[in-house]
Amino acid sequence: MEAKKMSAKGKIKILIAGLIISILAFMCYNMGPNLDYVIPTRLIRLSTMLVVAVSIAYSSVIFQTLTNNRILTPSIMGYEAVFILFQTCIVFTYGDKTFQVISDTTNFFISVVLMVVFSLFLYLIIFKRGRNNLFHLLLTGLVLGTLFETMSRFMQILIDPNEFTMIYTHLFASFDKMNTPLLLVSTIVLVVTLIIGGYYVKYLDILALGREQAINLGLDYHQLVRIFMIIISILVSVSTALVGPITFLGILVTNLTYQLMKTTKHSLTIIGCCILSSIVVISGQFITEHVFNFSTEISIIINFIGGIYFLYLILKSRRKV
Repeated sequence: MEAKKMSAKGKIKILIAGLIISILAFMCYNMGPNLDYVIPTRLIRLSTMLVVAVSIAYSSVIFQTLTNNRILTPSIMGYEAVFILFQTCIVFTYGDKTFQVISDTTNFFISVVLMVVFSLFLYLIIFKRGRNNLFHLLLTGLVLGTLFETMSRFMQILIDPNEFTMIYTHLFASFDKMNTPLLLVSTIVLVVTLIIGGYYVKYLDILALGREQAINLGLDYHQLVRIFMIIISILVSVSTALVGPITFLGILVTNLTYQLMKTTKHSLTIIGCCILSSIVVISGQFITEHVFNFSTEISIIINFIGGIYFLYLILKSRRKV
C-alpha cells in the first residue's frame, strides 16, 4: 500500500510539471509587443481556466463515487440544463433589459441556489428510496435534463433574435469572457467550497465501498450524500456561470486520472484529477487560439474528444458484462 502511495505521489509530481509547462506555453507563446495588455488578459483567462478545471474535476470525482459509476458526471444529469433554463427565463422575461435588472453577481448566486435546490430534490426522490438507485438516478437526471433543455429551446424560439445572442454566450463554453468581478466571486466560492469539501473528502474512501458498508462502518450515509451533492451543485454552478457548459470534460479527465493514478485514495485522486483537468483545459485553449485561430470553441473540441471516449467506455463496460 505504501508503494502505491509513493507511486501516486510521484505521478502527481509529473502532472505538476506538465501543468507548469502548459501554463508557460499559454502565457509566453506569441506574446507580441503589447505586453501591458497581453499579460493581464492571459492571466485573467488562465485564472478562469484553473477555476473551471478544478470545479469540474472535483465535482465529477465526488459524483462518480456517490453513484459508484465512472461514466456519469453532473453535466449528464441535468445540472447545466438548470442553469441554461434560468438564463433563458430571465432573458425571456426582461428582454434586452436583463442586465439592467439582474447583475452578473446576483445571477451567479441565484444560479447556485437553483443548483442546490435541484441537488436536494434529486437526493429526496432518489437516494432516500432504497438501495439500487443507480438506474433511477440516471433516468431521472436524463429526463429532467431533457425537459429543461426542451423548455429552454422553446423559449429561445419565441424570443427576439437579438435577445437570443444574450443566451448564446451561455450555450458554449468560452474563456474569452472578461468578467473579472464574477471571476473573483467564483474564486472565493470555490476556495470556501474546497475547504469544506477537504474536511469530508476522507469519507469518500468509505462511501466508495457502497451504501451498506458505509452504514455498517458507522457513517451517516444520507447526511454525507446530502453534503456532497450540495458541494457538487455549487462547483458545477461556478464552472457553468463562468464559461458555460463543457459536458464531457468530467468524464474525460476522471477516467484518465483513474487509469493513471491507480489508487483508491480519493485525496490523491482528486488532486491528480484537478491537475490533469487544468492541463487539458489550458492545452485545449492553446489549440483553440493558436491552431484554429479562434474559429471554434474549446467546448466543441473537448466534447468531441470526450464524446468519443465516452462511447469507448460504454462499449468497454458492455464487453465486461
